[in-house]
Amino acid sequence: MTSPTRELLEALISKPSVTPDDQGCQSLIADRLTAIGFNATHMRFEDVDNLWITHGQGEPLLVFAGHTDVVPPGPLEEWDTDPFTPTEKDGYLYGRGAADMKSGLSAMIVACERFVQSNPEHKGTVALLITSNEEGDPTHGTQKVVDRLSKEGVRIDYCVVGEAS
Repeated sequence: MTSPTRELLEALISKPSVTPDDQGCQSLIADRLTAIGFNATHMRFEDVDNLWITHGQGEPLLVFAGHTDVVPPGPLEEWDTDPFTPTEKDGYLYGRGAADMKSGLSAMIVACERFVQSNPEHKGTVALLITSNEEGDPTHGTQKVVDRLSKEGVRIDYCVVGEAS
């Protein structure tokens, strides 16, 4: 039996989201989370997609931060398998983004789903800040979103970055 985290990870790996092209990863995430009461704000700056998605209100504001973009795969003939087809070999899952950082995103998203479903009236705000521009020139990604949120009076109390490195 496949876990919800693994299923989401495989769906994300299947999207060739080479920086800064999100390829629908953020829409997939937003659809999952809005179905359980999260509020999504899509922010596009230049050619970069960003997602700010929240549940609850007030303080404290706990943010999980991550990115949907991956580095270019390089020559496909140098891969043992298609980089955008999740492939398990010897107990490991291979595919572009499996380690950085679609696995981290999948774990954070499923954890948020489980938390909100168990605690629908939780104190404070749980949020995710997701960009499609971490692997390239990050000019229009996280920093732009944080700047906009700051101008709107949003103050982040805690931030968990799911980056593998």
